[in-house]
Order: sequence, then structure tokens, then C-alpha cells
Amino acid sequence: MLKEESSSLVRTDLAVAEAYASVGNVGIGFDILGHTVAGAGDRAEVRRIPEREVRIAAIRGVVTDLPHDAPANTAGAALLSMMRGLDLPFGFELILHKGIALGSGMGGSAASVVAAVVAANALLDEPLPREALYPFALDGEVVASGSRHGDNLGPMLIGGLVLATHARLVRIPVPAEWHCALVHPHVVLETRRARAALAGHYALDEFVAQSTNLALVLAGCYTGNAALLREGLSDVLVEPRRAPLIPGFAQVKQAALDHGAFGASISGAGPSVFGWFADRASAEAASRDMRGAFAAAGHGSDALVAPIDGPAARLL
Repeated sequence: MLKEESSSLVRTDLAVAEAYASVGNVGIGFDILGHTVAGAGDRAEVRRIPEREVRIAAIRGVVTDLPHDAPANTAGAALLSMMRGLDLPFGFELILHKGIALGSGMGGSAASVVAAVVAANALLDEPLPREALYPFALDGEVVASGSRHGDNLGPMLIGGLVLATHARLVRIPVPAEWHCALVHPHVVLETRRARAALAGHYALDEFVAQSTNLALVLAGCYTGNAALLREGLSDVLVEPRRAPLIPGFAQVKQAALDHGAFGASISGAGPSVFGWFADRASAEAASRDMRGAFAAAGHGSDALVAPIDGPAARLL
């Protein structure tokens, strides 16, 4: 298979790619800010086929009861968008290996999408830059959530902490020593249900406060100023409306803060909870107590600790 996305290499008919888990929203950046977290991911095996169609041959791993009909599957829909958008004279056959649980708040649907389009891109006669895959990935993500948002897709495509608008991906610099603790309780919270919790009216001062906090976090990342993060990493808009859906959330968040987190909040649509820390040791210590808080609420959990400046999807 191809080891690099380059048209100078000989094309093969099979490519395999892996996309990593992510923290969507990062609390203060609803639908537009996210970063990858190494340690869990989805893999896609994509084969180039002569028929101009997308076939899903198998789905394996921690989730197997997903649609095999391509338009109804996030990865399949993204590949269809790619095939049609580029007017390709061929199609793709896909095998998905799910390593991220759905409804976990860890970007499970997005990881399948990105792994699929990155693998398929390696099979093109002239592979595209990663950013050019973004519109096709958005077409896949909408199948899962009903919304074209890139807070998970963007960082998976290009790596690190990413500001993802509808048309642009901007990688935000983050000091290498800053780490994330991401704790996933064994609870399913569907994205559509979590989004439904956001229905209703919002006060103007809530938007002003959220915008202020987002600006502080971005400024803190660009300058490496942890004090700005401590002041800004607080979600006043979405977290209060979703927190009741997550058992033990307040205690899990407090466990992160007790270990010196810059801030902590809900990862994506939840129920996973993340905290940002100045170093790995603090993040690891916090993750143990965060898991303990979930256990006290009656739920087992898993934890990932990794740099905030995480990896992009890669070809295997």
C-alpha cells in the first residue's frame, strides 16, 4: 500500500488508514474547536473497485451493528461524496474496524469518516491535500449528527488543536508538554439526544461570556500562557444544559480541577469528560480520580492521557 500521499508513488488498489479519538468542542468552542487524543482510533481498509459505487464489505471491532448501506453509514456517505464530487470513474469497497464506541463523546463517527477518506485519497491517481478532503468528511458527519460541524473531523485530518469553520481548518499551536486526560464512562449518550438538550433560548450575556472564554483560550495557546487558559476554559453556554445527562459529571469535573486542571468539561456531546493539564503526570493522576468519581456514580470507565497537540490520521 502507499506509505505517503504522493502521486509520484505507484498506485495500489488497497490502502489502510487510522484516525484517532478526539475531544470535540473543548467546552468553549462548540462545533468549531477540537483536538485529537492518541490511544484509541478507527481503521478503514479501502479498496479501489472498477464499479462506480461504494460497498461496505464488513464492520468489525467494538461496534458492529452499523448500517452497511453506504448512504446511511457515515464513512460510506463520505466516500460517496468523494466519488461524486471528484467525478471519479471508479468506486470503493470499505471494511471498517471500530476502535471507538459510538455515543462516547470521543468522535467515533468522525474517526470512521476520516480514516475512510484518508485511505481512499491514497488510491487516487493524484491524491489531494488533507484540507481538500474536509468537505467530503463533512458530508459523512452529517449522517451521524444531522449537522455539518468539523470540531472532530478537522483535528483528525490535520492533527493537533484545530479551529474548524465550515470552509477552513486552522491548526492552533499548543505547548508540547500540555496534556489532556479524557475519561469515558461506560454509558451511551447519542449525539442527537445531546444536541436536543440545547434547544431553547439563550441570553446575550451568555454568548458574550462564551466568546470571551474562547478568545482567552486561543490567546493562551498561541502564547503558551496557562493563566489565560485557567481564566477562559469554562463553558457557560453548553455544559450547563448537557451536564444533567452525564451521571456524576460535577464530581468528575471537580476531580480534574483538584489536580490543577486548566479547566475541564464535556468532550463532544458526552458522556466523556476531559481536563487540560500543564504536564503528563498531573493528567495521569487526575484521570485516576476522575475514574473514581464515575465509579462512585455507578459506572466503570476508561481513560486516555495524551498530548493536546495530538496526531493526524495516518496511512498504515
